[in-house]
Amino acid sequence: MTVLKGEKKNIVIIGGGIIGCTTAYYLTRHSSYDPKLHTITLIEATRIAGGASGKAGGLLAIWAYPSNIVPLSFRLHADLAREHNGEENWGYRRITCGDLEVEGRDWSDQDLPKGHSLGKRRNDRNEATSGVVRGIPEDLNWIVQDQIKGYEEIGDTDATAQVHPYFFTTSMIRLAVEKGAKVIIGSVTALSYVDVPGVSHQKTPPPSPALSSTSLSSTSSSPSRRKGVNGVVYLDHSNKERVLEASDVVLAAGPWTAKLYPSAPISGLRAHSVTITPTEPVSAYALFTKIIVPPRPHSSLSLSPRSGSWSPMEPVVTSASPEIYARGNEIYVCGEGDMEVELPATTSEVEVDENRCDELISQVASISDQIREGIVTRKQACYLPIVNIGGLGPLIGETGVEGLLLASGHSCWGINNAPATGVIISELVFDGKSKSADIRSMDPKRVI
Repeated sequence: MTVLKGEKKNIVIIGGGIIGCTTAYYLTRHSSYDPKLHTITLIEATRIAGGASGKAGGLLAIWAYPSNIVPLSFRLHADLAREHNGEENWGYRRITCGDLEVEGRDWSDQDLPKGHSLGKRRNDRNEATSGVVRGIPEDLNWIVQDQIKGYEEIGDTDATAQVHPYFFTTSMIRLAVEKGAKVIIGSVTALSYVDVPGVSHQKTPPPSPALSSTSLSSTSSSPSRRKGVNGVVYLDHSNKERVLEASDVVLAAGPWTAKLYPSAPISGLRAHSVTITPTEPVSAYALFTKIIVPPRPHSSLSLSPRSGSWSPMEPVVTSASPEIYARGNEIYVCGEGDMEVELPATTSEVEVDENRCDELISQVASISDQIREGIVTRKQACYLPIVNIGGLGPLIGETGVEGLLLASGHSCWGINNAPATGVIISELVFDGKSKSADIRSMDPKRVI
């Protein structure tokens, strides 16, 4: 429903990652937004960009997914960079992306852990072009040339770009605040619901286990009434419970979405990454690699299941697939995801596995002297929000609860698709429908 003239909106966004921050930005840019009439409040438990939005690689690609919002989002990234000097403020630039197969040097003896693909590689490719090496770009000279076994371009500078995710996210919320949005640091514990007139044709999601008394009293079902959201319950910095009234709530809590809205089929995939300052500036590439690990020496021993004795191990060739992004004056490296550690309560409690980070460093150091002799500046981990139902994601749109919108499950393409998501949510709030993209395939009501 389009907002009527003079109708007051109290909009609350839950989550200070890139989706929440770009949503705040585009809400303040909507033609119907009036800072004297409407309020926009973003609530974040720890700090802005404290999770994946501050620890991602920042790859932007026209060939990403889903295709119904990617072209819009890619264009919006360019528009934002032009309007707000993104080149300087958040490192926006066009880059080249390619699949690289390369043989590593002086590899360690440790086994490489099995992991979950982050899903960036087109068609989830595991191998680059093999055989005769051809088409290696001349400026890709920071990879040891005689170790390269294959290279295939995925996207040129017309189709691929990048941003620094932390600076992009913090810039978006800063620009939103300049137009009237507010930020609260507080931990949301529940959504508050109320019965509203009308016949419900949607399955009503179960309430959060931590619902307030207001919420609990409003969850009884009736054939002639349905649920609507009317507020957010949160703990402030002094751990005091407060309630923020809301006409519209945008749930953009990433992997923590299901904590507040259990019907949302969204969970977290942990991903480790490191940043390295190379010995000299390197050319602008994003590389999806397959690094061939040299065989183990014959001196390695293995336990024979038959004899129970130790015997020489045959050389085994293994491989690793880190992603490498040259990003301004640093190189960002990330590995495959894992689900070994459950999602913690907040971004500040994410557990970093030092061994996984060290393995990433060893892998990329084996193919580049600029990396090997560089300085490791950060070892980190985050959780990507993934939709548990295969082939779906992200989920953007109405939930069936009046006033409650969902914007989560963007997986590894959250930075890429954030601007389109923000525009779509702003249209749903102020226009009652998405005008910029067909979002039927991402409708949360299909799965909740």
